[in-house]
Amino acid sequence: MGTCTSNLQKHSQEVFAISVILRMPDINTCRIVFLGTPVFAVAVLDQLVKEGCNVVGVVTAPDRPAGRGMQLSQSAVKKYAVEKGLHVMQPEKLKDPNFLDELHSLKADVQVVVAFRMLPEAVWNMPPLGTINLHASLLPQYRGAAPINWAIINGEKETGITTFKLQHEIDTGDILMKETIAIGEKEHAGSLHDRMMDAGALLVFKTLEGYCKGTIQPVAQRQETAALISAAPKIHTDTCKIDWSKHAKEVFNLIRGLSPYPTAFTMLNDKLLKIFDADYILEKHQRAPGQFDTDGKTYLRFSVPDGWVYAKELQVEGKKRMDVSTFLKGFRFN
Repeated sequence: MGTCTSNLQKHSQEVFAISVILRMPDINTCRIVFLGTPVFAVAVLDQLVKEGCNVVGVVTAPDRPAGRGMQLSQSAVKKYAVEKGLHVMQPEKLKDPNFLDELHSLKADVQVVVAFRMLPEAVWNMPPLGTINLHASLLPQYRGAAPINWAIINGEKETGITTFKLQHEIDTGDILMKETIAIGEKEHAGSLHDRMMDAGALLVFKTLEGYCKGTIQPVAQRQETAALISAAPKIHTDTCKIDWSKHAKEVFNLIRGLSPYPTAFTMLNDKLLKIFDADYILEKHQRAPGQFDTDGKTYLRFSVPDGWVYAKELQVEGKKRMDVSTFLKGFRFN
């Protein structure tokens, strides 16, 4: 009896898989709804448009007041979508019945989400082929809001990008494709972001192409214990404050992992000092952690237990970002 039941289940699964493949639209006719907000997402949307994909709708954040004049500002995705004449939706609430009705009316075969807010099931489970997400890490590692930053802060030598199908728990869906990306020894989060953005755009298109052909099948993520998975939580102010009691390499990684945004900072003469670029040397000394030293012309360095961290590009509150030599010409130390 058990064997018979097992065979029936296997047959049902095979029939279901075949029926899904038969319903798969071609990449050129597949109706796609895209969801995203920042520049990182624009690269993916642009790739789909250039490849001739049928993007029937774009969902992005509502316009928000920004700048000194608090003028309404459009998201990077909206600006691009309007320029290309794409249908744009900007719901305040993703469970709004009017938005859900409009989304349903687009009859999307699949949705693609990149750097957008958390979706309710009513949205991500709407299209027959589900919703594909691009995440800037090699899942299951670095699940969370800031995978690029944390990979560098933790001193990783490589990271990657992953496309996967959304499900209930964040960043846990079945994997579609992965690509490994090396991290430069002194690379900042900004340059890694840009490289991953370009690579991600291509990976999403390849994923859609293979998924629609039925040549890519979702694979469940590895079930790792919590102790083996590095997390990537949202970056807070406390994360950005430099702890000079840590070793030089740790401080160096923090600075480059937060550059150019939100930026690591310390206090200098009771003023907040952001450090965008730095270097370090390992050297014995008698200084307490966090004390600064400078020749007033070419260098500004801070003591750490195993050496010195040199600030190379910085910004004191109320001033512009500048290199250390320019900074030292105008800054007056107590």
